[in-house]
Amino acid sequence: VQLVESGGGSVQSGGSLRLSCEASGITYRYYCIGWFRQAPGKEREGVARITHDSSTQYADSVKGRFTISRDNAKNTLYLQMSSLKPEDTATYYCAVVSQYSRGGFYNPICPLESGYFLHWGQGTQVTVSS
Repeated sequence: VQLVESGGGSVQSGGSLRLSCEASGITYRYYCIGWFRQAPGKEREGVARITHDSSTQYADSVKGRFTISRDNAKNTLYLQMSSLKPEDTATYYCAVVSQYSRGGFYNPICPLESGYFLHWGQGTQVTVSS
C-alpha cells in the first residue's frame, strides 16, 4: 500500500489550499480514508474522513471550512481547506482502512481515530501565517 500526499504549502490566514492523496496497492473503493494532522508538540488528530460510500465526518475545528472528497476512478482523496487559520498549521497525513474483510464481511464503522487506520502516507506540510 502506498499513499502519497501533495498540495501542502504556505498560505496567509484566510487563504485556501487543496491537499491530494493518491493511493496505490489497494482496491480503493472498499476503503475508508481519512485526513489527520499533527502540529509540533501535539498529538495527531483527526481532521476528516470519508467512507467507501462517501459518508463524511469532520472534526469540530474544521467544520464549515474543510471539505473531504474522493475520486475512486483516480484512487485519489482530496481535502479542500478554506478560511485557513494559523492553528491549522501542521503536517497533514492521509490514511486508509478497508471496510471489507477478506471474507467479505462489511464493517460500516469508521471512526475518525488515528488508531483505527492501518496505512499512512508520509505527510505534507501546511503552514498558515497570520
